[in-house]
Amino acid sequence: MNYRMLLYLLSVILLLEAALLLIPTAVGLVYGEPPMPFLITIGVLIVISLPGVIQKPKNTKIYAKEGFVTVAASWLLMSAFGALPFALGGAIPNYIDAFFETCSGFSTTGASILRVIEGLPKGMLFWRSFTHWIGGMGVLVFMLAILPQGGNAIYLLRAEVPGPTKGKLVPKLRHTAIILYAIYIVLTLTEVIALLIAGLPLYDSLVTSFGTAGTGGFSVLNNSIAGYNNPAAEWIIAVFMLIFGINFNLFFLILIGKWRSALKSEELHVYLLLALVSTVIVCIQTYNISTNLEHCIRTSFFQTASIISTSGFSTTDFDVWPALTKSLLIFLMIVGSCAGYTAGGVKVSRIIIVFKNTIREIRHMLHPRSVNTVRMDGETVPEETVRSAVNYIALYIAVLITSVLIVSIDGFSFESNFSGVMACLNNIGPGFGKVGPAGNYADYSVFSKIILSFDMLFGRLEIMPMIILLSPVTWRKK
Repeated sequence: MNYRMLLYLLSVILLLEAALLLIPTAVGLVYGEPPMPFLITIGVLIVISLPGVIQKPKNTKIYAKEGFVTVAASWLLMSAFGALPFALGGAIPNYIDAFFETCSGFSTTGASILRVIEGLPKGMLFWRSFTHWIGGMGVLVFMLAILPQGGNAIYLLRAEVPGPTKGKLVPKLRHTAIILYAIYIVLTLTEVIALLIAGLPLYDSLVTSFGTAGTGGFSVLNNSIAGYNNPAAEWIIAVFMLIFGINFNLFFLILIGKWRSALKSEELHVYLLLALVSTVIVCIQTYNISTNLEHCIRTSFFQTASIISTSGFSTTDFDVWPALTKSLLIFLMIVGSCAGYTAGGVKVSRIIIVFKNTIREIRHMLHPRSVNTVRMDGETVPEETVRSAVNYIALYIAVLITSVLIVSIDGFSFESNFSGVMACLNNIGPGFGKVGPAGNYADYSVFSKIILSFDMLFGRLEIMPMIILLSPVTWRKK
């Protein structure tokens, strides 16, 4: 383990967080709010990080283990320090609650312990939503975009980016990071402009776009997007939620003129088909409780897009929907969206790979001498990727079951506990029952909130980085 390089990278990340905190500080000043909670946090981050940044280590090499540890530790530390403004400013006096809320922000989950949102300081709410935008693309990707890194920095990208396969879009890693953030920023600004045209104020357009781009779901209204009572804004947000659930590699292909290759993506086809079919089923099931057909279609499309993209925004209390629609939403929670950068869930591509591998195994049992491969988009999927997808499903189930058993100690209903863990592990936010769109996670015990916070990080970083960070074997000297 290159401990000196690990310390340097973590120090750089905390210094970046200090710089990012200047933005909500400025927002708070615009609204006449005291800046001290942010300034104190910035001061603490600078004092802690400067010693590690001043002298760059001579050995800058990092490998897989360092990559996983750096990514997991950076997300944990950013959440821990990012919670300080909430606790210091009194917006969330209890530090564990503030840590839960910040983990939810950076991991783009959107689960909340806040019973009342409206009336909290604008700067605090801006930081709360801004954590979604930072965490959506990933802080390590941001660091790679602005700071040239040597020594196999690809391991940082691979450890942070969700999905069964990770790689560079262009030969130079830094250029890949810049391209990804350029796409991310352009799409975010496009949504901001669209929401302004739809009639939302600038502040609301910004924080809502942060939540959409990061597929997070924090809103500044108690009733989430329903509080705006703006059908045009709902359509815009729903479309952008679906867009941000698409693999960013496909946007890059379109940019360089290879749009035919992008449109041939199996993962994209399945993702959009799931969204379409689910919208139709939900609309049929909820038509009798809708105001009219347009309202039914709009609400069905919005909630389907919100769940499959793992955004978590809501325009209605889907906890009161029929059983079939609730089961369908649970299925969409598990599947999630496409691999590549912002959304949570198991990922459509991983589901496709595991499904095709199952078919291959059945064929092999029927015809033992046959040779079959798993193929996607006309190309053979490497056996390492297939094995990784299968292993991920096994780890996912283990984390899910363990977490449900632990939080069940609090004594709430199985529906609340199961859907709550599912919503946190898949980075969605609202579940059913006590943690539905009309509820929150405030009543869970301190221990359960810590478990759910780690579930959010497990889900965002796709389990393995957190397991490696917490494993004693990682820190054992050879």
